[in-house]
Amino acid sequence: RLHIVTWNVGTASPPPDVSSLLQLNSVGPTMDMYVIGLQEVNSRITNFLSDLAFDDPWSIFFMTVLAPLGYIKLSSVRMQGLLLLIFVKHVHLPFIRDIHTQYTRTGLYGYWGNKGGVTVRMSLYGHTMCFMNCHLPAHMENAEQRVDDFEKILEMEFEGENIPSTLDHDVLFWFGDLNFRIADYGIHFVRESINNKRYNLLWEKDQLNMAKKEEAFLREFIEGPLQFKPTYKFDLYSDVYDTSEKKRKPAWTDRILWRVKNLCKHAAKEGEFSEEERTISVTLNNYISHMSYGISDHKPVTGTFGLELKPLVSDPLVTLHPEGEWSTEHDVLISYSAVPEFQSSAWDWIGLFKVAFRHVNDYVTYAWVEDDEISSNKDSKQVYMSAAEIPDMGGEFLLCYYSKNLQSIVGISQPFQIQPNSTLIEKDLTQEDNSWMQKPDNLESHNEF
Repeated sequence: RLHIVTWNVGTASPPPDVSSLLQLNSVGPTMDMYVIGLQEVNSRITNFLSDLAFDDPWSIFFMTVLAPLGYIKLSSVRMQGLLLLIFVKHVHLPFIRDIHTQYTRTGLYGYWGNKGGVTVRMSLYGHTMCFMNCHLPAHMENAEQRVDDFEKILEMEFEGENIPSTLDHDVLFWFGDLNFRIADYGIHFVRESINNKRYNLLWEKDQLNMAKKEEAFLREFIEGPLQFKPTYKFDLYSDVYDTSEKKRKPAWTDRILWRVKNLCKHAAKEGEFSEEERTISVTLNNYISHMSYGISDHKPVTGTFGLELKPLVSDPLVTLHPEGEWSTEHDVLISYSAVPEFQSSAWDWIGLFKVAFRHVNDYVTYAWVEDDEISSNKDSKQVYMSAAEIPDMGGEFLLCYYSKNLQSIVGISQPFQIQPNSTLIEKDLTQEDNSWMQKPDNLESHNEF
């Protein structure tokens, strides 16, 4: 289950609550992956420079919401106001590999990053996936420029060997503030159609729908029906369309589309696909806007998808677990084994993480797999962690094996308990006993009444 968000946040700060946006309270199974594409994140130069050194407020906000629910920030990429975040459940981490990010500037003839695209690609259970968050040129008259810029963004190449081009991925998701407008119809007809919920009257003059009829490469992208109000342009903190002097015409600027490679490849064939060809399918479960969010002049749009994958990768590259009972009073051991084809590096490490960790750099401590190795045989290896590095208070933790070559976590343990330091417990109990013996300062004055 994949949940994609696109939202032009208009340089605003995060709202107090995003439960409905992320469908956290919905009935049924939880999401496996969240893909969050934001546009117009505050990119004043001071903000941008501080965000390069530290996580930006939006990233911190979503990590704070999702980490306690068992999601880790898998990857992110930022280009000025464009931000793409991917969160995934812990259980999937060992099966997500070859993560790469890239961006393409299209503003000011490619010299400025206020417009363009940011992209994350990966291998998910052996299938190649690409997520592309775009902010295309504004204004009614620039429909052709939007198509040209998207074509340019599709030509981006990832650094590294044997990485497919964007269109060669098994599944490509394209979303963002695509800025396509409703052509020809006047503002009164558009608004009247919206008020009467007759959105279908506007579909044929939607510039993206019109472009798909003319451009073969756009026809390969699928979109759900636009059965929600156009998401641009609203007065802030309201569901009223633009009442300023400009009175912008409403439009479906915020969109989510997808492309499945084997559907394109076999589109000319008649009949059903064979089992081999149907190794992956994408189903749109819902495609909606969220009218309750008013921090910008755009409403966020979400698409919830079911991805059905025939796993081409079913075993983690590394299996690991803690040896014996862990406590802070002695050095501890970690055992791990790797599949024969796994190529380790001297820079690989095993991290100790709290169960609700936010991203791969959120480790409590770590051990180098080579420098801290204490035994090795053909079946497994052992490394140690120093007792001094383990949190005194104990608690519930995970172990993760990080591969330098693959730039990702390739093995994760089951959660386990670390016993707290017994000296600390005795000290706490002693302090509690002493506190009962001390008379509160205000007791005498209290007895006077």
